[in-house]
Amino acid sequence: DLESLCREAAMKALRRYLPEMDLEDEQIPPKILDSMEVTHRDFQQALREVQPSALREVLVEIPNTNWEDVGGLDNIRQQLIEAVDWPLTQPESFDRLGIDPPRGVLLYGPPGCGKTLLARAIATESEANFISIKGPEILSKWVGESEKAIREVFRKARMASPAIIFFDELDAIAPMRGRGNNSGVTERVISQLLTEMDGLSTLEGVVVIAATNRPDIIDRALLRPGRFDRLMLVEAPNEESRNAI
Repeated sequence: DLESLCREAAMKALRRYLPEMDLEDEQIPPKILDSMEVTHRDFQQALREVQPSALREVLVEIPNTNWEDVGGLDNIRQQLIEAVDWPLTQPESFDRLGIDPPRGVLLYGPPGCGKTLLARAIATESEANFISIKGPEILSKWVGESEKAIREVFRKARMASPAIIFFDELDAIAPMRGRGNNSGVTERVISQLLTEMDGLSTLEGVVVIAATNRPDIIDRALLRPGRFDRLMLVEAPNEESRNAI
């Protein structure tokens, strides 16, 4: 990663000197070569473009959504701050008090009420990396591919912590086991998801948020303590919230 950063910073510096060079020459004139300097500004610009290796393959981002973009939902916002922001930004306080922070938060409610927006906003406010996964996209007909994708998501989150993993449409990948035509696939995915979430108990800096409009069909094992143990209802906005929006 440092090598990539240095190389890109050097290229930034080189581009500044291009107007002084004759591109027909095979070598850079010694006078220009001696005056070349890679500055702090070059490194700052390179830093915006060079992606750490831990963040490649699985799309990891830092959202630019903040609380000002969220109209209403004040109660849910405060619950998310306490369940997600505080554990990520003040872990020492939880250690001192002997409190285990929640590892998973399930946002449920009708479609279009701001569940995804809330997840992105809390990631921004917590200054956490954000990994967004759409439930249906992670399912594969090939044996083992879906479980591998789940493992890769959690591996990247650990490497990029503090991080928030967001599963949209959780009901698509974690319905109650034994139902549907893809029960074999979904059972393996749920088992892998349970394994990964149980493994988070020994780690700091990773929180899982999921969204669904069908909490009634989600596998019960995922709603036990240490998994998605905080359920937050995101209701349709009332008149006051609509005015805020």
